[in-house]
Amino acid sequence: MAESVLHAVTGAFGYSGKYIARRLLAAGCPTITLTNSTDRANEFGSRLPAHPFNFEQPDKLAESLRGVDVLYNTYWVRFNHPTFTHADAVQNTLTLFKAAQQAGVRRIVHVSITNPSEDSHLEYFRGKARLERALRESGPSYAILRPTVLFGKEDILINNIAWAIRHLPVMGVFGDGQYRVQPIHVDDLAALAVAQGQQADLPDAIINAIGPETYTYRDMVAEIAKHIGVRRPIVSVPPMLGYLTGKALSTFVDDVIITRDEIEGLMSGLLYVDAPPAGMTRLSKWLGQNADTLGRRYTSELARRRDRQGAYRSN
Repeated sequence: MAESVLHAVTGAFGYSGKYIARRLLAAGCPTITLTNSTDRANEFGSRLPAHPFNFEQPDKLAESLRGVDVLYNTYWVRFNHPTFTHADAVQNTLTLFKAAQQAGVRRIVHVSITNPSEDSHLEYFRGKARLERALRESGPSYAILRPTVLFGKEDILINNIAWAIRHLPVMGVFGDGQYRVQPIHVDDLAALAVAQGQQADLPDAIINAIGPETYTYRDMVAEIAKHIGVRRPIVSVPPMLGYLTGKALSTFVDDVIITRDEIEGLMSGLLYVDAPPAGMTRLSKWLGQNADTLGRRYTSELARRRDRQGAYRSN
């Protein structure tokens, strides 16, 4: 990787963006970040200059990207909220792509989702598909990475499943729980992203970024429970009852635990693809290495969005 080539990572003080930035800086690559949280505590200090997104001022956004060779985009929102929506995230990302083209960015490595479709009635998957098409048509070369479930020390989903197992008398799964997931470690995703940005002659690519293990959702919950050493009945619940239970718990933890669209996407098999693994880290092994701390505290996505200064803590 040429050390003189400038890289830009969105959200490098957050979750997946942090792992990408860490790998780039370890390789000696000059790197900047675009972020909504320029004052957030981070491990990189002055080694990683931070620029605001400036979505409302596209010329300033383009100026921040001037001289950047590769842009790694992790920007997105998980659910609709009074202060942020999927529609906002789509429009902001389209602005980002246009600014990158204006600035002369050579390649964009973009994090999407498995099984996106512009025909989907699920806004998450429809929005991701629209962005993939916009990127393909934007001009710069591209690599589109399609992960399913991410896990790692700052993870939300796996940690909060473990939290629920530790704190609830029974653990519910939506329906029969036989729909499949293919978790990938966040650093495996970062390695894949950096590999797709490091060479000037790489072709355009769309890669299913999945891990080496495939679980049914029920089996993944059971695997988590086994490793943290907590015995709980795992019971099937109607999806609506599961959603309403999650909504009630959301009030207790001041967060959004689950959405209807997430339940439907999960149960529809949209977090599974028939493809070779792109990551090497096994969830089963990682759970064993992190069992003592996993799920000890609830991790709130809304709290992370409200606090624009505190570093993301490890679980």
